Amino acid sequence: MTKVLYIEHDDDNLYMLKTRLEQCCDFKVFAAEDSEKGCKMAASEHPDLILMDLEMPIMVRWEPVGGLKNDPHTRDIPIIGLSAYALDSEREKAIATGCVEFNAKPIEFESLIATMRRGVVKPK
Repeated sequence: MTKVLYIEHDDDNLYMLKTRLEQCCDFKVFAAEDSEKGCKMAASEHPDLILMDLEMPIMVRWEPVGGLKNDPHTRDIPIIGLSAYALDSEREKAIATGCVEFNAKPIEFESLIATMRRGVVKPK
């Protein structure tokens, strides 16, 4: 089973995506409602993948991704950035900061799954 950490401050988005991932796929999804908790969970749970909303309260916008990539305990965990800002510059910034991929909101579920399966998450 693939362990996924989903960091999202919107309760509805969190519930919907977590539920769908667990029901249709072989994913165990852990959730954090803010970046600070998410970074702590990444270190303690060692997920195979992190889905991270890039518009989060508490930490400055790109700080959580940079922090995870600079930490030797979490630097190798792939991060898919999620944001309602669907500009090319947003994707470029996400990749430059350390995300392996970027998906615009609203999430296209099948596209996200394809991204996850395309090699971001290797089957165990």
